[in-house]
Amino acid sequence: MEIPVVFKSLQPHIESILQDPVLSRSNVSITCKTLTPEEAIGSPGRNDFPLQKGKEKLMQAVVDGFIGQAFTDMPGNYQGTLRDALTLPPVNNYNRAVIIATINALYRKLEKATNTVHCKDAGPGECSQKLIETISSEYGKPRIAVFGLQPAMVEELARHFEIRVFDLDPDNIGQAKYGITIESGECDPAAVEDWSDLILVTGSTVVNGTIDPFLKLKKKPVLFYGTTVAASARILGLKKFCPVSS
Repeated sequence: MEIPVVFKSLQPHIESILQDPVLSRSNVSITCKTLTPEEAIGSPGRNDFPLQKGKEKLMQAVVDGFIGQAFTDMPGNYQGTLRDALTLPPVNNYNRAVIIATINALYRKLEKATNTVHCKDAGPGECSQKLIETISSEYGKPRIAVFGLQPAMVEELARHFEIRVFDLDPDNIGQAKYGITIESGECDPAAVEDWSDLILVTGSTVVNGTIDPFLKLKKKPVLFYGTTVAASARILGLKKFCPVSS
């Protein structure tokens, strides 16, 4: 299977980590566990998140007590050394989730990344409110293309902006949600860019291997959201929104 270009961009940083004399001497234990919906998101006051519907799982890596997480539709447990985890071939969503969760945990440990743990309970609602405030302040009244159906965000965005929503879940495509008909995420982001003023993309695209086309967009601003992309955004210089996570 072809390796996403983004992992080729991350590879020099991974190699640098593995060559670090302190880290390389450490036998760092990493446990990636799949969190239950309650562990991952608590009680957000609604039951339409992909986590709750079983469409995605949140995998958690722990490096010396520091936590990093990643969403994936191919969950599983993992335990091994730092080198073992970061040298997995990024050829499927499981391996990529292990790698990304591990990098998130490691960058948290190294104080190079923050907001690596998903918000819970009222957090998603608070995040959505902050998103409206941030977009209004920085971009005015843009037309927004949203890639990834995060229900709390989409519901709030639809109240304030003209939006289009794209998703990969076949159960969502063609369905009307919050007054918006969900379109297929298997589209050309460059064509959508022509319509939009702002593109909002779930950070889990770095795990499912669909992030590459978004990294090529230059005409309109792209804002990635969520904890999954925490370290990758720092490494690649991507603009990230995830204010309520810890």
